[in-house]
Amino acid sequence: MTKPSLPELLHAAVTAVGGTERPGQVTMAEAVAEAIDDSAHLLVQAGTGTGKSLGYLVPALAQGERVVVATATLALQRQLVERDLPRTVDALHPLLRRRPEFAMLKGRSNYLCLHRLHEGVPQDEEEGLFDQFEAAAPTSKLGQDLLRLRDWSDETETGDRDDLTPGVSDRAWSQVSVSSRECLGATKCAYGAECFAEAARERAKLAEVIVTNHALLAIDAIEGAPVLPQHEVLIVDEAHELVSRVTGVATGELTPGQVNRAVRRAAKLVNEKAADQLQTAAEGFERLMELALPGRLEEIPEDLGYALMALRDACRTVISAIGSTRDKSVQDEDAVRKQALASVESVHDVAERITHGSEWDVVWYERHDRFGASLRVAPMSVSGLLREKLFTDRSVVLTSATLKLGGDFNGVGASLGLGPEGTEGDDLPQWKGVDVGSPFDYPRQGILYVAKHLARPARDGDRGDMLDELTELIQAAGGRTLGLFSSMRAAQLAAEELRSRIPEFPILLQGEETLGELIKNFAADPKTCLFGTLSLWQGVDVPGPSCQLVVMDKIPFPRPDDPLMSARQKAVEEAGGNGFMAVAATHAALLMAQGAGRLVRASGDRGVVAVLDQRLATARYGSYLKASLPDFWYTTDRNQVRKSLTAIDAAAKAQQPVE
Repeated sequence: MTKPSLPELLHAAVTAVGGTERPGQVTMAEAVAEAIDDSAHLLVQAGTGTGKSLGYLVPALAQGERVVVATATLALQRQLVERDLPRTVDALHPLLRRRPEFAMLKGRSNYLCLHRLHEGVPQDEEEGLFDQFEAAAPTSKLGQDLLRLRDWSDETETGDRDDLTPGVSDRAWSQVSVSSRECLGATKCAYGAECFAEAARERAKLAEVIVTNHALLAIDAIEGAPVLPQHEVLIVDEAHELVSRVTGVATGELTPGQVNRAVRRAAKLVNEKAADQLQTAAEGFERLMELALPGRLEEIPEDLGYALMALRDACRTVISAIGSTRDKSVQDEDAVRKQALASVESVHDVAERITHGSEWDVVWYERHDRFGASLRVAPMSVSGLLREKLFTDRSVVLTSATLKLGGDFNGVGASLGLGPEGTEGDDLPQWKGVDVGSPFDYPRQGILYVAKHLARPARDGDRGDMLDELTELIQAAGGRTLGLFSSMRAAQLAAEELRSRIPEFPILLQGEETLGELIKNFAADPKTCLFGTLSLWQGVDVPGPSCQLVVMDKIPFPRPDDPLMSARQKAVEEAGGNGFMAVAATHAALLMAQGAGRLVRASGDRGVVAVLDQRLATARYGSYLKASLPDFWYTTDRNQVRKSLTAIDAAAKAQQPVE
């Protein structure tokens, strides 16, 4: 039997999922197949509606090599495992004469721990464990969540938190889950043979396609001990998120609450001298954290340095003591000891990292009204880590609707540790960038409007003219507005003001309900508007008449006092580069591209992306930002935009197309 061609396979898969074959999808599939064949690296920009999941799944399955697919969002993971992969495997089976297995794999804390569930949770104040089901009032939200979890444990086959519907609070889940550091290990745990996390790992070892998340991919790269099975192909979807997710995993945090928790957990498992040493060090650290420190700590203040060294040394003493003392009076001593060790090791590692003072780390102090004070340490850049760990011994395909910023892939490539496209060099992985376009006709479907007449926005300044403009735009659009704001404060102020100005248009505000409920209510009523910040720039998919105006209050540059971004910008400048363009403008371009992508989600969508920041039209970097957005028809004519919005609103009400 002749080997089926890639177009045949793609046609079968697209038909099976009830989709429509797109030219960009075919181009993408061919590029992915070529990259896998050549063991090469590929960046693919595939616009909304391309069908990029099948664009990489079909060639990956056809090659017959083990593939890891890493995504940023739970929604896409579920779509792959519950919809795309089952249908694609079924469709390709008659042609490939084999049925590839696939599996989902996440970090250990995402799975129910049977030991925690049945034996109880180690407590901080006293020895032994406590029964969380008895401790929580059955009528409380926590008690109800825990009872649901106990019932669910008898029904679930996966133990995966995301399979529990509706979900439970983080507090409830923490009572029945463990981190990898807290886990006893399958061989030492009485429930090891039934462990959900171990079962997921076993399924992944046997699967040809493993679906995971960016965080687990980062852990696999950073921690040295592999958590993903050996594989020949890595596909990173939603790749525009990868650098921030890896940075998040590589960021350490130290808080007084975290340190005091470690003290309590270790206190009765070690000798009095070791316990007192840790208690004293914790008190010294807490006193210093109450003082007002600056944001970024380019040099660690001397007194804080001494406190951190004392904390590090005390943790080291406790870690040794925990291993050398036993107390059979402690209920389930191994579990209590493991949790205490995990807490103390976590404090030790961050204190050691900060006192070590690597030039490649950024350290800063934060204080939140709700969460208190914290010290944080993050890598200046993860590009070197990604270059070394990601692009070695496998073919890597990275794809997203927004990888091409300012007209090329080099900005995103640099953040991933790649040289400019086509660069030759032994230490630089070779790669190619492909933009397969979008099935949407952006110049006919959308308008990019820049409110050039508005005053230049000042940081935290009064923007009455912007609110006037926003009011008029919403009225012209008949509601139907997604408001993307550069800060939560700006979103709250706008919502409060416009609720009084135009009460006929309901304004939903991020934080007042769950994100899922907000998006559901926004989609249900075309007159409704939804205002919010970061997660809305990337997380809203509302095709149809409910979202016909996307407004950005201003260009979303990082805050000037953002310690990590400002440190990265300064490092680029010291190396002779343009720090503003490499860091701030790239950050803004990526967010704006994602935000503008909220407008056109289907072939029948029409609307306006309105940027209420004159700098997009007047500043030198404006052309770079505009080149990162979909190719909408561009204007600064406010009257024309109002007429267009009024026509779009009228057509939506009449349910007829706009010419």
